[in-house]
Amino acid sequence: MQDTLRFLFFFTLLFSSLPAPAQLLNDRASLKNVQNSLDKIYNYEFDEAQVFMDQVDKKYPNHPVSHILDSFVLFWKYLPIKDNPAKSKEYIHKLDLCLDAINKKYGKNSLDPEAVFYTMVARGYMAMMYNYKGEMMNAAGEGKKAYNAFVEGLKLINKNPEFYFTSGMYNYYVEVYPEEHSIVKPLMLFFKSGDKALGLKQIDNATKVGTITRAEANFYISHIYLKYESKPEKAVFYTDRLIDLYPKNPLFLMKNIESLLLSGKYEQAGKELMALKKVNHGFYPVAWRTFQGLMDEKHEKNDASAQREYLLALKTPHDDQYTKEYHAMAYAGLARISARAGNKGKARDYYKKCLGKAEYRSVIKEAKAFK
Repeated sequence: MQDTLRFLFFFTLLFSSLPAPAQLLNDRASLKNVQNSLDKIYNYEFDEAQVFMDQVDKKYPNHPVSHILDSFVLFWKYLPIKDNPAKSKEYIHKLDLCLDAINKKYGKNSLDPEAVFYTMVARGYMAMMYNYKGEMMNAAGEGKKAYNAFVEGLKLINKNPEFYFTSGMYNYYVEVYPEEHSIVKPLMLFFKSGDKALGLKQIDNATKVGTITRAEANFYISHIYLKYESKPEKAVFYTDRLIDLYPKNPLFLMKNIESLLLSGKYEQAGKELMALKKVNHGFYPVAWRTFQGLMDEKHEKNDASAQREYLLALKTPHDDQYTKEYHAMAYAGLARISARAGNKGKARDYYKKCLGKAEYRSVIKEAKAFK
């Protein structure tokens, strides 16, 4: 659900780049300012992003895209925003302003292409926020409104390169999601069939030719290779690119270190881990403690030190979307250490706890294989 809603959210964002008769969408200079704003936001350069955003707002006062960019700043600046009630309220307010701007500009329930595009943007953001807050019925309702238009995007891949991302995500997730969640299989009968191999190729194309979707395409294809395909060495290619493009983004740094560690590139991971350890806020401490445990266990072959780090990681709060898997990895590490010490009973207990958290196929396979 987390993957699907986040995907829908970013899918709706790219609609702002579709060719259409609407004024801003045909204004290359303003679209470039929108794109520059996004690049600055991804790189945590929020003041610099505001310069480009102000240029858009000056030329197009109270345009829906301005409110969308405002909400995007809040999303990244206060990641995870769901943990900040005041900013969550402000975030929803920005989305409401976007919907109000659409109604004032085009009229309620307008079928004007730009009105539909920005309505989907706002609805997609709202779906993700409701999901974060555990309001699943509201999330499903908003997500469905965004999804209805998404299906049309499958027909537009040859008209706009941004659709490589959305089409690839659809082709991959429509097949993998029911594999992971058997309860939804009956519902998937109503969906167009996908193709995982084709989906991966399309997302890879988006990393090369996408503009608005470039960063998300790199992030998602690395996530797929880590979580579902169990090919961390392929994930490294994309996470390396992300930190080259956005060196100040700690989330991308975190995922790069994870990819490096799981692919056995310990020397490079160790260098980057030093930078991540300077990030002591939010959900990052649980990440770097788990990573240090993996370094100590796998690279330094120091089980005592690794055990200390894993136990500290488990005492450190995680975020269900971004760092839940690191608790699973810590439990798996403790299980391996216990097994090497000859305590199979304790190892089984740790693997059982691991399975209560794990979502990565490789981690689940390891836990289930222990006898």
